[in-house]
Amino acid sequence: MANASTPAKIVDIADELYREMGEPADLSISSIAYWLRSNIGDLNNVINKRFYIDETNLEILAPSDSGDTVGLAEKSIFKMLFSIHYYERLMRNALGAASLDGLIEINQNGFSARKINKNEIAKTYGELRKQITAELDKLIQNYNLNEARPLQVAGDDTVEALGYPYTYGNGYIRNINNPFAN
Repeated sequence: MANASTPAKIVDIADELYREMGEPADLSISSIAYWLRSNIGDLNNVINKRFYIDETNLEILAPSDSGDTVGLAEKSIFKMLFSIHYYERLMRNALGAASLDGLIEINQNGFSARKINKNEIAKTYGELRKQITAELDKLIQNYNLNEARPLQVAGDDTVEALGYPYTYGNGYIRNINNPFAN
């Protein structure tokens, strides 16, 4: 029950993501597209789908018998999965660089240079990652609730109700006016 009729292309999602993140210098659309292609299984795991990448045109498709398509909700979840990966990578890089930083501030001849505390940057990235993960959890929960379909329908909804004066009891239909009549 997705909300899009055209197949989603990996490069389009990567382009959207790149622009939404403010076109960071340490990323490219092709690197995002590579990550998305490589991690389609993560999307499938969190939303219980069977999407796959068509290698000829790099579209995200689903088996024809499923009727699923990649809509706005699926793309949002996939983008959040990438964002978590991205901020986790930034956090690890900042923590690795923090072990090499010993200098915090230099002041010479009226000019000053201050190095940023890499531990604080890593904490900020960690908090951002935690916030995105919480948002992703809510999004997945809502997605799964909206996509839920009954596994079985019990009863026969085509039988018309008898109404008053009849009532159901002990598996039999009884006439309230004459309980012994059947």
